[in-house]
Amino acid sequence: MREKLSFVLSMIIFGAVGVFAKYINLSSKEIALFLSLIGGLFLLVVFVWTKQKVSWRKVKKNAAALFIASAALNGNWIFLFQAYKETTIANAALSYYFAPVLVIMFSPFVLKEKLSLKKTICVGIALLGLFFILQNGRMGTTGYHLLGIGYGLVAAGFYAALTLVNKFIRDLDGLAITLLQLGLSVTMLLPFVLFTGGLNFLKITGDTVILMLVLGILHGGIGFYFFFAGMKGLKGQSIAVLSYIDPLTSLLISALVVGERMTLQQLFGAVLLLGSTWIGEAGGGEKKGLDGSKHST
Repeated sequence: MREKLSFVLSMIIFGAVGVFAKYINLSSKEIALFLSLIGGLFLLVVFVWTKQKVSWRKVKKNAAALFIASAALNGNWIFLFQAYKETTIANAALSYYFAPVLVIMFSPFVLKEKLSLKKTICVGIALLGLFFILQNGRMGTTGYHLLGIGYGLVAAGFYAALTLVNKFIRDLDGLAITLLQLGLSVTMLLPFVLFTGGLNFLKITGDTVILMLVLGILHGGIGFYFFFAGMKGLKGQSIAVLSYIDPLTSLLISALVVGERMTLQQLFGAVLLLGSTWIGEAGGGEKKGLDGSKHST
């Protein structure tokens, strides 16, 4: 029961990321940098506190995959945070949750897995759901949202790449993989941010600092800690079902907290997209993510 509660809390935390990212007065790349830094430092404290160790021989063996995964993680966060800024939380979350569909589509080519008839049909239904969501993007109450949905889809592409690449990482546990990837993310993002406009300290207000600390510690640190703690005691099927708390949390926050309206067309598209990915993954075993287990940011 404790493991299930931990996993549920991690999904709620991941689903709430949009409400923080949307209102942080920094660029998406700066948010990604600070999230990686704060989350990495938090997990480092957890790693040392729990007296865990990592074999550098195993790290060296997985160096290429860790580097590529970290680059994908950076792209994932930058485009996801930009999606939140350009469109509604619901649109960004739904377009981002197209990632499992992309994983299903590319698994036969990358992982040499068979694409069953059921999964092929589910991909088609998910594409139909995305079509309805895209149509809603032209009629948003806050303007033209297709750009934000596009950013969400690019983020989904990076997340799918992250998921597939992590399949090739061996002999490292989830917490170690995440800590290493966050560390590499900071190493990559810092020069990128500095050489593309630098850090705008004038924009960093008291509210920005508070929101960024909450996002970094809650999402980058506590969220991943609960995720790994909960996943240890859950079966693949339970993880698959409970993972849908993430996008549903985003939709509820979008409607009830932020007050963003959802059209019937968008709701229909959401049901098609989320329903098809759930059916496509049901019975498919484990869901993979940063440690090889699938979850949404």
